[in-house]
Amino acid sequence: MKASLVLQAAAEAAGGQQYPRGALYVVATPIGNLADLTLRAIHVLALVDAIACEDTRHSAPLLRQFGIDKPLVALHEHNERQAAGQVLERLARGERVAYVSDAGTPGVSDPGAELVRTVRSAGQRAIPIPGASSALAALSVAGDPGAEQFAFVGFLPARGPARAQAARQLAAASAAQIVFEAPHRIVSLAALLAQVCPERSVSVARELTKQFESVETLRAADFPAWLGADPNRARGEFVVVVHSQAQATDDATATHDRVLRALLRELPLKQAVGLAAELTGAPRNALYTRALALKQGVDAGAAEAGEP
Repeated sequence: MKASLVLQAAAEAAGGQQYPRGALYVVATPIGNLADLTLRAIHVLALVDAIACEDTRHSAPLLRQFGIDKPLVALHEHNERQAAGQVLERLARGERVAYVSDAGTPGVSDPGAELVRTVRSAGQRAIPIPGASSALAALSVAGDPGAEQFAFVGFLPARGPARAQAARQLAAASAAQIVFEAPHRIVSLAALLAQVCPERSVSVARELTKQFESVETLRAADFPAWLGADPNRARGEFVVVVHSQAQATDDATATHDRVLRALLRELPLKQAVGLAAELTGAPRNALYTRALALKQGVDAGAAEAGEP
């Protein structure tokens, strides 16, 4: 579709809303797939008087794709406070200004939070134009029913005791945890998670929305081996969802039940429990209680089937 037709479609879809002057528009941009830019975002980017960008060289091709030509202001982590002053001057003149980071939603592991704080402290409006978010995209396909509560962790410290401590805190949390990681540190993250929370499920989302996107859910204990099985699995940008403790409990219970059922078919109860404790590492008392319940169920099922 030609750029002019896209702009027309965006205006028809989003033009009916009010877009006040003297306001900052915080615009989410695609995390990989250009088609994920919303019609409302396109309309706003075409409407504003200037666009502040984390990297003008990165954003300029995106804007050209839609036929948008606006003054660009570089605003990144190294100059955010200074550049925020330039944005305030424009807002004071009644201009509309948009802010975009390189990918995804500004202020989420990207610059933008300091700009918004400055704008709002000056009494001007900051208006969200929602869209792509790699954190929420990964969570949506993690399949963790306990993730009604979750925490966005972002990047762990790069190395040393601080990284290990952050991993331990993550493992101690009961809610689902969303972690970003770069390809050169994903092997390290896998090893840490296997160490601190081996029984937790993790969903490894790689290159979300891009050509080689993949999502795999597995036990943290199996994460290092899974990465090592194929060099391509360690390439790209990663979002790792460490599933909630509730999901970990459900997964562990299902594993224990499978082991106990198999053993109870061949062994007396006490022997089955002892072997299951060795195999799973679970407390013997808890396994014994569960084995009693399972055995009663097995015996009842056998009686109904007419087995001796």
